[in-house]
Amino acid sequence: MVEAVISNQALSLAETGEDALEAAVREHARLVYRIAYSVLRNHHDAEDATQETFVRVLRYGRKLEGVRDRKTWLARIAWRVAVERRKKLPEIPLEEIEARAQLRSQFLSAEEGVLGREMAGVVAALISVLPAQLRDVLALSAVQELGSAEIAEVLGTSESSVRSRMFRARQILKERLEARMEGKHGT
Repeated sequence: MVEAVISNQALSLAETGEDALEAAVREHARLVYRIAYSVLRNHHDAEDATQETFVRVLRYGRKLEGVRDRKTWLARIAWRVAVERRKKLPEIPLEEIEARAQLRSQFLSAEEGVLGREMAGVVAALISVLPAQLRDVLALSAVQELGSAEIAEVLGTSESSVRSRMFRARQILKERLEARMEGKHGT
């Protein structure tokens, strides 16, 4: 509902003479930030990647007018910017990620916090060891809620390849999670 209102506002502002870039920023800034955050996992780096994405759009502003699907076009640029930034950043140890999660969960009961951190840590560890192709498709689908056609365009691959990678990623996660849970419960 909120995004529909934002989209309508952006369109009406664009019709009243507002720059196409400003309309794109208003309409898709959240999407670009979420994509950057899903890749970088850091608020400040995601903000920087979001700004860099729109700087690139400004640089290639003439292309914006002729783009059929701005959302997917911006998602592709955001993805590429974030992946480039991720390559330049040092790896954050899993322990630090868990410590940050612990700070966020201060309002949970002790038992809920421990179980939540443990499960989040397990899932994060399982996702982090997936091959990059599977991990990227999973992030765009689950975190960014993009459809297979949009993911295919962002990653520059076929839609059937995206669906296949998504199936395989979920299958691997399910198998590994089940194996880990069986190991803990001794069944």
